Amino acid sequence: MECSAKSSWSLADELVSTGGIVLCALVIAVGLVGIIVPLLPGVVLVFGAIAVWAVVEHTVVSWVTLGIATVLLGASTGIKYLWPMRRMRRAEVGSSSLVAGAVLGIIGFFVIPVLGLLVGFVLGVYLAELAHRRNQRQAWASTVHALKGVALSVGVELAGALLATIAWAVAITFF
Repeated sequence: MECSAKSSWSLADELVSTGGIVLCALVIAVGLVGIIVPLLPGVVLVFGAIAVWAVVEHTVVSWVTLGIATVLLGASTGIKYLWPMRRMRRAEVGSSSLVAGAVLGIIGFFVIPVLGLLVGFVLGVYLAELAHRRNQRQAWASTVHALKGVALSVGVELAGALLATIAWAVAITFF
């Protein structure tokens, strides 16, 4: 009798563990989507899911995995801001143009759901650069540089989150 009670307890532990892993995987997936579609704090969700998993698992492997994920996400966050900004400075895209793009992007998001974010950003950067440069061709070239910078930023952030996700997946699969 004790043996069967013990094995049903182990089965319940296994189900909770599997359910927790599935829940973490879903939160990580939502975080990855949140990086591409900037409506959710993608990196925070990915890090949070891995951190919760590490706390619940409470093993050496889980803590090492959390450390690796922290380094990867921290490095990608730093690079996400430094690399594109350096490129935009070389192209002489002003910070005020990016702020104008962000403001019109937010407004555009509510006027034209989801797609308005991109349309508003492009329009905001273009109008700010046009006011600054007084030349349509130069304003458009600056707008293209700003778009490339944003795409680079998203790509770097996504790469870091994917590498952290791979580290987590390796930990739950092989250890």
